[in-house]
Amino acid sequence: MQASSRSAKGSIPRDRILEVMIPFVRVPATGAQRALGQLLRSKVAGDDAPAKAKGIWEAEGPRWFTPEDPIWRVHQHAAMFPGGVAALLLQSLHPSAMAGVAGHSGFRGDPWGRLQRTSYYIAATTFGTIEHAEEVIAQVASIHERVRGRRDDGAPYAASDPDLLSWVHVAEVHSFLAAYQMYSGDRLTPQESDTYVSQARTASTLLGARDLPADVTELRERLQSYRAVLRSTPAAVDACHFLLREPPLPRAAKPVYGLVARGGVAALPNWARRALGQSGLDLARRADTIAGTLSVATINWAMAGLRDAEDAAA
Repeated sequence: MQASSRSAKGSIPRDRILEVMIPFVRVPATGAQRALGQLLRSKVAGDDAPAKAKGIWEAEGPRWFTPEDPIWRVHQHAAMFPGGVAALLLQSLHPSAMAGVAGHSGFRGDPWGRLQRTSYYIAATTFGTIEHAEEVIAQVASIHERVRGRRDDGAPYAASDPDLLSWVHVAEVHSFLAAYQMYSGDRLTPQESDTYVSQARTASTLLGARDLPADVTELRERLQSYRAVLRSTPAAVDACHFLLREPPLPRAAKPVYGLVARGGVAALPNWARRALGQSGLDLARRADTIAGTLSVATINWAMAGLRDAEDAAA
């Protein structure tokens, strides 16, 4: 899962790109910076994001995790943006998972609504109180009971199927960790990475997934074990095209999203890149990694401007 820091002669090592970008990240807040921050927050968390955040962060009660835990570090980092794209692309290669998304999630008609529900679930189960996290998990489990049907080949699927839930979990954890290690500039140690994989099991186990990996080695093995059932279906190719080339965004925001999307592609295993029609060449992966690094720096810059503006107003 650890990304190499070596680079071609004369290029900037991956783990120093953020250092080079610091002057850009720390420039005084501007109208454009705040506008981008507001757009990002509204798309990812919804127009009621401040109220949702208050309900999660200010609630009193015991929590599963603390700010010192690896899962907290990973899930609060801007690398979750390209990591989320990678997770969606990887999940799409499972025919049953893709059939459920295509048939029930409305990802084309309401992609931001789906993203907001997912981001709220991750925030509540990572940073919220145990009571709140369990309520959100129960709500999602109830929705999963209604998501069932048949794939184009006639095979039945159900979102509540423990094996399918395990696949979604494995794809997400692999993608989130890969993106964090590539773009954070503060990589987890091997032991911390194992702890992250173990901590990520908490919510998914309550949701109904079974036999989840407990460390990075098991995560890799479990991902490999799904290769026999993964394939590039027309629905997966369509979803990939939509995510990478047709984001429903204002024209001014598309360049930033393009960087995020390419960063997500960089976090995929090479076999998944090729299955989705993306280049597996080292040069292409290096270019996508640089795009992802720039996207994380831009997101940090935009959100810093939004926080500065809100602090000033307060």
